[in-house]
Amino acid sequence: MKQQSAQDRWEQRTQRPLLGLAVAFAVAYAVPIVWPEADREVTSWCTRVEWAVWGLFALDYLVRLVLTERRGEFVRTHWLDLCAVLLPLIQPIRLLRLISTLLLVGQRARIAPQIRLTTYVVGAVVALLMFGSLAVLSVERESPEGNIRTLGDAVWWSFTTMTTVGYGDHAPTTGLGRMIAVGLMLSGIALLGVVTANIAAWFISRFESDDVEERRQTAAIEALAEEVRALRAQVAALSESAPADSSSVSGRIPHQAAAAEEQLS
Repeated sequence: MKQQSAQDRWEQRTQRPLLGLAVAFAVAYAVPIVWPEADREVTSWCTRVEWAVWGLFALDYLVRLVLTERRGEFVRTHWLDLCAVLLPLIQPIRLLRLISTLLLVGQRARIAPQIRLTTYVVGAVVALLMFGSLAVLSVERESPEGNIRTLGDAVWWSFTTMTTVGYGDHAPTTGLGRMIAVGLMLSGIALLGVVTANIAAWFISRFESDDVEERRQTAAIEALAEEVRALRAQVAALSESAPADSSSVSGRIPHQAAAAEEQLS
């Protein structure tokens, strides 16, 4: 049995705690937007939680980098994690902190072997809808020309944008809002492609299993038919070589041939 590396053990042990931190980040990000009347202390605590969660995910990346045996390859294959860690430091605005944390959560969920594709896709859809709605509401609520004023408007806009329907009854008017719209559209197309490919792969696997079973049954029938032909040839050979024993032969071997024919039918 292959022994787990230190990096694999770390990733396995920290999977659930990091998932809990992601939930805490979601709550901290949503509270000031859903509850705009919250006092400054609540908003300050939510900001601290957001930075703390991002910092712990960044620490997780650094620990994995230290534990891996091939650090250069790790950086090359996890470049998106590195960008997510550095993004808020370059320009520490709230939207970038949201994007970087979502990227880090997604990367850690993708490497977890116990999380299946369907669960990952469903979680990604729910997260994108929720955070997309909150993000666009936070940047469009105060826009003079904006028409996304409530959480219901933002959720409806996120649904129509991710599915690329785009009714046009609600649309972002700010630059950040349009950037969020572009991200949601691209994410929706990508997730729709993953779902379609997953369903197609399921159908193909079912067809292939049915085809294998059909080939197995056909081979069994052909083998049984060959046995019947061999028995008939034996009957004919015995009948020609021993006419005196034809009564005993006709009572024994034809019975075997008849039984084989019944199995074939």
